[in-house]
Amino acid sequence: MDERTRGGAGPWWASVARRAWRELAYASLMPVMAGIGLVHLVLVSLSLLTTLNLIGVPLLALSVRAARGLGAANLGLARALAGVPVPAPPPLRSRPGLVNRFRAVLGDVTGWRAVVHGLTRLPAAALAVAVAAGTWGCGLLLLCHPLWWRFTALPSPGGLPGAVLVSAAGLILLLLAPWCVHVALAPERALARALLGPAPGDTRIRRLEQARAMAVDDAVARLRRVERDLHDGTAARLVTLALSLGMVQEELEHAHDPERLERGRALVDGAHRSAKEAVAELRDLIRGILPAALDTGLETALATLAARVPIPVELDVRLPERPDPAIEAIAYFCAAELLANVVKHSGAAGASVVVRADDRLLTLLVRDDGAGGAVLGGGSGLRGLADRVAMVDGAFGVRSPAGGPTVITVELPPHI
Repeated sequence: MDERTRGGAGPWWASVARRAWRELAYASLMPVMAGIGLVHLVLVSLSLLTTLNLIGVPLLALSVRAARGLGAANLGLARALAGVPVPAPPPLRSRPGLVNRFRAVLGDVTGWRAVVHGLTRLPAAALAVAVAAGTWGCGLLLLCHPLWWRFTALPSPGGLPGAVLVSAAGLILLLLAPWCVHVALAPERALARALLGPAPGDTRIRRLEQARAMAVDDAVARLRRVERDLHDGTAARLVTLALSLGMVQEELEHAHDPERLERGRALVDGAHRSAKEAVAELRDLIRGILPAALDTGLETALATLAARVPIPVELDVRLPERPDPAIEAIAYFCAAELLANVVKHSGAAGASVVVRADDRLLTLLVRDDGAGGAVLGGGSGLRGLADRVAMVDGAFGVRSPAGGPTVITVELPPHI
């Protein structure tokens, strides 16, 4: 709707091949990283045993700090090679002072989670390395069986036909190797997602910080837009109206002159038109701040909105109870923006708006039969809507294949 794209991402086998080489590289690096982690675990164990001494506490702090760095390295490899979509944990923060720094490091949840990851990943690493070596290594060895059978003294069952069959088995094993390695890396990916990303509390804090920043930015942007619209539109028209009324006053001072009287009537007509236009602009501006139809509920507001859209809009709203006013406003503005995008960009002949709600979720679904190809791109209106929905811990989904239909799903908590 905002942004339409065409074309695919290339043949599927090219994507599988790229993933296979990345995962093979990841499995090849796992023994090195697991070995470093094992050495680090020994250091942590020694640090814990010596914490009763003065030397043990700094050594333990150094171990936890090193665990954070090792966890960051493992997370970087997992994201780049194993396809683990996990965000980086927040940086370590501490107040000034040596004691505060030691306290922050020793209480670093991310560092201790990395220590646990180094311990629990050993079986997962052993599994992935064994599967990679068994499938890729044995597959290559069997595939080259005719060569080393021909030029070495090693026996081969069945002679040349047997060597060809062994080589075919090696080829099959190589074809299966990427899938086997992908499955064998599942425990490693699960551990990386569970232990190397942000802690649940950190994720919640970061989401709240982002929501607060977006709320502040959104409020500032709204105030600037209102100020600009008032200054450039309504205020300018009111200034023109005041000047026109002043000129009318001058003309009426010479009411005995028919020509001046006629000019006065023309000025009054112009001032009247300016006053009506200023009132209309003020109404549009007030409607943009918060629609008056929301006073009677989201269903009435959406019905009024659908009636103003120039294409047919099928509306289906079922709300067992009214959501919070802030949730109603976000749902309304999302529907208004999405329907505007349908009219401007999709070429659709019709659209539908469906709203459902229960005790924990309000779902807004906007569908059109247009050209499809809508994406969440940088700077698009869809991205702005997604950010607004995220401010209240909501979810924003786009499903828009080329050729349509486009379905936008907005999920909001009914109460903040």
